[in-house]
Amino acid sequence: MLRELKCSIYRGGTSKGVFLLEEDLKNLSDDLDQVLLKVMGSPDIRQIDGLGGAVSTTSKVAIISKELNEPWDVNYTFAQVSVDKPVVSYAGNCGNISSAVGIFAIENKMVEIQDPVTIVKVYNTNTKKVIEESVPTPNGELIYSEDFKIAGVPGKGLKIDLTFVNPAGSLTGKLLPTGNSSDIFSVEGVGDVEMSIVDASNPLVYVDAREIGLTGYEKVSEIDGDQALLEKLERIRGTAALKMGLIKNLEDSSTISPGVPKLTLVAPAKVYEDASGNLISELDYDLSIRMMSMQKAHKSIALTGALCTLAASVIPGTIPNRLVKKHATENNTYTLGHSSGTISGCIDYEKSEDGTVEVHSVTSYRTARKILTGTVFFN
Repeated sequence: MLRELKCSIYRGGTSKGVFLLEEDLKNLSDDLDQVLLKVMGSPDIRQIDGLGGAVSTTSKVAIISKELNEPWDVNYTFAQVSVDKPVVSYAGNCGNISSAVGIFAIENKMVEIQDPVTIVKVYNTNTKKVIEESVPTPNGELIYSEDFKIAGVPGKGLKIDLTFVNPAGSLTGKLLPTGNSSDIFSVEGVGDVEMSIVDASNPLVYVDAREIGLTGYEKVSEIDGDQALLEKLERIRGTAALKMGLIKNLEDSSTISPGVPKLTLVAPAKVYEDASGNLISELDYDLSIRMMSMQKAHKSIALTGALCTLAASVIPGTIPNRLVKKHATENNTYTLGHSSGTISGCIDYEKSEDGTVEVHSVTSYRTARKILTGTVFFN
């Protein structure tokens, strides 16, 4: 007999996910992971028997509850459901999906709507961090027909400001998990590779693309079409996960910690062609970035990845700090060039005389919208 669960589907930034109320899940006796795998149709490369979209950016779940006692409005747990493996990861957060949590809370009357902007304070349980989401609600109404556009999403929508408060140490408790701005690690089958591991909003491991034989301006198809390269990149990412203590054996990286740290290839700004065939001038951005997501190339960029890169760019000695245009630090605003275009954000931070950086907040902008509300049925 089929069981049922109320659900919604929202697009948040360049991701799409299934939104569930925590109270509805409490009525099910099943293990949560098994429920989410069945709802999304995993493991199956097509996710044909569920709501997943067959790529990591559309195989995501947000679990929401209203907060009654703490000084924030809603609690939000992010789950990354693997497409082709029976794995659900709760390590780290998804910034793109986060951008839809505010409008979900408004739609479900979890917060009181304001005019002209409703600020929704969201507590992410994965990272134990608060996100302040500013949602345009002119005349006390939630509208979706505004004119802000982001790379990687067709059309325009309402501009949502997301400020991640005190983002350092989202998973590890430290801005620099190893205590160093960069380390040289021996990678099995690759050799010595210099890496910078930074944890702000989400933990990322940065590598200069040129050091491992790439340019840093590759298209998604070039990366995903090279199986030997994918395996090499996963060994590099897995080595970082091993050094961070997230796994005990390198071969477990894709199953025990498949989503964090996110491997990020960086390079200096240079003209390149994005996924739509548009030429992005080196004058239009400050740092080139190519991210990996669940062992494949990210079609655009994870928002938390962009925010972490803002932090990494102001930390002396990190690989992003060495490669980013230095003029960008004048107004604390950076623009990153990714596979589908560019993304901008700003950072509020202090740097002490000894070079230590304290990050107060990082902010960027997304669009999001409701796609569906209904009932999902599963065995």
